[in-house]
Amino acid sequence: MQKLMRWLWDWTKSIAVALVVWFLLRSFLVEAFKIPSGSMENTLLVGDFLFVNKLLYGAEVPFVKAKLPAIREPVRGEILVFDSVEQEGLKVVKRLIGVPGDTLAMESGTLYRNGQRAEEPWVIRTDPTANADPPGRAAMRRWQLKHYVGRDTENYAPDLNNWGPIVVPRDSFFMMGDNRDGSYDGRYWGFLPRANVRGRPLVVYFSYNPDTYRPLPFVTNVRWRRLFTLPH
Repeated sequence: MQKLMRWLWDWTKSIAVALVVWFLLRSFLVEAFKIPSGSMENTLLVGDFLFVNKLLYGAEVPFVKAKLPAIREPVRGEILVFDSVEQEGLKVVKRLIGVPGDTLAMESGTLYRNGQRAEEPWVIRTDPTANADPPGRAAMRRWQLKHYVGRDTENYAPDLNNWGPIVVPRDSFFMMGDNRDGSYDGRYWGFLPRANVRGRPLVVYFSYNPDTYRPLPFVTNVRWRRLFTLPH
């Protein structure tokens, strides 16, 4: 009986240590994330599973509204995972387009940053004629007017591919998807507060094509070439 109790106690300690280690890793270092939509194609695909580096930009301390100091701040062109500004509990992934002080504009689908055309080799265009519906364009106008630095505010009528110039405010970022014609991003909902940033994708540890139906899907639907690739 004594040996059994000792064995149970040893197992209990091992499990407790494993749970504590898992909790610390998940809270401060890495977290798993699944890509649910095609807004970041072809950089990230539906069915990609990522590990997210939470420590880089300052991990949140559990149970208290505080963050650890960031190792560094996000920079333009990086992919960020962040809390949605519209739906509580939802995490989103987009690319950082503008940092505080940047002047951004889009003309016929081409992005301009601080007066210069932005180089965006990751962008794909699936429907260059796409546009927001009237309520969507009205919502764009409402939030953008507060940051608009153009001349004609009265007749300003932004849409998906033509908007700005607007200036990114303090402690905020402007985020967009790589699939410009299929992304619900900052063009609709505005700037991302710095406090909402959760981390940066570290590695694609698994990738599965949910739209392919073949025998043995666990094997044949896996995108083997994407495993352990680094998103950038």
